[in-house]
Amino acid sequence: MNILFFLTPKATCTCLEEDNTVRQALERMEQAGYAALPILRKDGSYCGTLTEGDLLWALKKLCGMDLKQTEAHTIMEIAHRCDNQPVSVSTDIEDLVSMATDQNFVPVIDDRNAFIGIVTRKAIMQYCLKNFFVTQRQRIAIS
Repeated sequence: MNILFFLTPKATCTCLEEDNTVRQALERMEQAGYAALPILRKDGSYCGTLTEGDLLWALKKLCGMDLKQTEAHTIMEIAHRCDNQPVSVSTDIEDLVSMATDQNFVPVIDDRNAFIGIVTRKAIMQYCLKNFFVTQRQRIAIS
């Protein structure tokens, strides 16, 4: 199976750009309702992940808990606890599932390192639930 089956395309992803301010990131994350968002460079390549925790610590360290100061700092000034490692479109499913156990989403890049979308842990779990557990219950019911 190809990982593109699970892909949420870039066009429908909520992303940040590397020159976004802390305030813009806070607003976009609040509006989208996600706890982590991918960060893209101007050329469309993936350069990291920003989490709610990263923003919380940035408010304390960079902005002194002053929301007005969030407009003076870009998100690339924020220390990231971890960046979700991207996979290529040719990554096998086992490696994808392995990475998704430790990340809310797995960024997917093409052969030119351009960001093309994400695979969410939720999409993988829904597929497994539908195709493995339901099928297993059906086999037991038939027996």
